Amino acid sequence: MNDLHKNQISLLRILEQNIETPLTIRDIQNDLGLSSPSVVAHHIQQLEKKGYLKRNPSNPKDYQIFINPEKPIVYLNQYGNAQCGHNGSILDSNPLDRIPIASRILKFPAKDAFIVTARGHSMQPQINEGDLVIVQKSNEANNGDIIVCIYGEQILIKKIFKKNNLITLISINSDNYSPIFVDDYFRIEGVVKNIIKYS
Repeated sequence: MNDLHKNQISLLRILEQNIETPLTIRDIQNDLGLSSPSVVAHHIQQLEKKGYLKRNPSNPKDYQIFINPEKPIVYLNQYGNAQCGHNGSILDSNPLDRIPIASRILKFPAKDAFIVTARGHSMQPQINEGDLVIVQKSNEANNGDIIVCIYGEQILIKKIFKKNNLITLISINSDNYSPIFVDDYFRIEGVVKNIIKYS
């Protein structure tokens, strides 16, 4: 932590101590005795820039702390659309490549990330054929999340909706692709977090 200002070290400790019940910017300002909320915001941005802190952009109170910051460039495994059998996982196969990514664009630990290449047109206009899709490993997802999953023998990128025991996989390009009502082997591999456009 030699690269941190003393206020950033104190801020990191406060964030770590209150990770279950996150404080407001004003609370942090008062705890640190800083002159304004903008000073707190500046130090938070510096902690993110230096790799000690990652925040969920849609929920600033959802954050992770890294005592040993990630390197500025991390290498993520890229998996293809290989066929997977029942009870298999795309992550069980050998990666096709390792892609360098700036760790700051990931709002979660890089060790939980992998990449797949989008195929087809069912998720247009958000995801186009050839786009690199960065996924956070997880076997769970919320309604409306875009996921990478195994359905039967296919690896798919779809929106998921669950109601009672029914799971429905939806394409964004719904005019040309019908919903899939899951009735075969199904496994969530992860939730899509970033999309790197092919062109």
